[in-house]
Amino acid sequence: MYLNEMLLLGAVLFCIGVYGVLARRNGVLVLMSIELILNAVNINLVAFGAFHGTVTGQIFALFVITVAAAEVGVGLAIVLLLYRNRRSIDLDQVDLMKG
Repeated sequence: MYLNEMLLLGAVLFCIGVYGVLARRNGVLVLMSIELILNAVNINLVAFGAFHGTVTGQIFALFVITVAAAEVGVGLAIVLLLYRNRRSIDLDQVDLMKG
């Protein structure tokens, strides 16, 4: 595969993820969209690493996967607390929890 094809795939995934973050109001779907964005970054890192013939892109991708796992854990905890308090995971109701 060529570098252009991998970068195009990463760009498409990134755009789908950004659309999901901006358009969705469901907390779980927003977390899934953030994961799509991070996976697009991983594809680009691995593609550039393979293009240059080094494993540096794969190493950075492993760090991104580690951060994404921690982000999912914290994000799901916040969504569960939101559901417990409001009986909905609609992100429009987050501002009601001030105070």
